[in-house]
Amino acid sequence: MKSKRSKATDIPQKVKQKVWERDNGCCVICGNNYNVMPNAHYISRAKGGLGIEENVFTACTRLTENDCHYKFDEYGIGKNKVKKYLRSKYPNWNENNLYYRK
Repeated sequence: MKSKRSKATDIPQKVKQKVWERDNGCCVICGNNYNVMPNAHYISRAKGGLGIEENVFTACTRLTENDCHYKFDEYGIGKNKVKKYLRSKYPNWNENNLYYRK
């Protein structure tokens, strides 16, 4: 059985579909539309980042040479671009609201 935190940080299929549509099926960081997935967390799951639209974006997978999801997670590459993008989509966007809290 999954913990409450694990459930809260999972990305439901419904959220993935909405994020895919919002991002036009393209990586938010580089604009690529090949081998991308709407499964990147702005605030990582490890830090309690929720699986909600405001915290999820589409990024390149390891199947591309760009590998934006990995570079974002490991090195923070594109973090400012993603932050600006999410703010443009959600006027009341606030990083503090993206964390799981008991």
